Amino acid sequence: MIDLKDLEFDELQAFLKELGEPKFRAGQIFEWLHKGAESYDDMTNISKATRAKLSETTYVSTLKIREKYVSKLDGTVKYLFELPDGNCIESVVMRYHHGITICISSQVGCRMGCRFCASTIGGLYRSLTPGEMLNQVIFAQKDLGERISNIVMMGIGEPLDNYDNVIKFLHNVNREGGLNIGFRHITLSSCGLAPEIKRLAGEKLPITLTISLHAPNDEIRDTIMPVNKRYKIAELMEACGEYAEISGRRLSFEYSLIHGVNDSLENAKELAELVRPLHAHVNLIPVNKVEEREYKKGTDLEINAFRGMLEKLGINATVRRELGSDISASCGQLRKKTISA
Repeated sequence: MIDLKDLEFDELQAFLKELGEPKFRAGQIFEWLHKGAESYDDMTNISKATRAKLSETTYVSTLKIREKYVSKLDGTVKYLFELPDGNCIESVVMRYHHGITICISSQVGCRMGCRFCASTIGGLYRSLTPGEMLNQVIFAQKDLGERISNIVMMGIGEPLDNYDNVIKFLHNVNREGGLNIGFRHITLSSCGLAPEIKRLAGEKLPITLTISLHAPNDEIRDTIMPVNKRYKIAELMEACGEYAEISGRRLSFEYSLIHGVNDSLENAKELAELVRPLHAHVNLIPVNKVEEREYKKGTDLEINAFRGMLEKLGINATVRRELGSDISASCGQLRKKTISA
């Protein structure tokens, strides 16, 4: 059985043509899928005969809201979505002055093994399909009754480890007649799969690429991010430079500040030297507490000193505002609690 949400529009057109359906039918069905139709019965302008034909070989996928939490501090909403196979993923909806942003997952679990991240504990179960990524946006929007205008692929999983499905998702979520979310309103975060970053550059999608760097040198990065043993910082930065040149988009680097590991002023100086050639933005993230790890964040004074050193050296840097701290909004924590329960 085929989930129609897994098909790009051209694939949907070709599929319907094989069924003997007129060309305009693809636009009707595509719109229903992205409106949040949960079955073919919801598609009221599609004939019963066509719906019956579709139900023989295809289905309309859905997500179940297993848990939902709303922050009393800032209105952030966290969803624990249950997939049809019983696996769970997380999505977080955040409110900003420029619109509503959703942070979605791209995999069930993660195999990257970053030491400070709760999402990777337990490893990778499987990758999400294009439809399963799309459904996070659709069903959050449907539940909230408000339009989501921005997407961040920074939830559970490494998007570029699920490359083909992610590209299909990006094409579908951007398409007019569906959710129609502009590429420039989409951010994809990667821990540094250098070959896939170069491949992404070739797609020429004007999305924002942000790199989870978290260390200014190979010695530190090797200890906290296993991916660095495959692709050293020099190779990663070369791929980033190629992406910036081809896409014409400014990159951003995420840097989790871990007390006593990567947050010294000397580390700040190294980081500045590393990112300066790319004219990139650095997003500093005070590390989140993970029960299974010993890492902790520094004081506000130390965090501001690190940011101040970067700015003194000509690097644009901000400290990420913590949202939803009262609802375990940081990635992977809610799913982990559910698995261990």
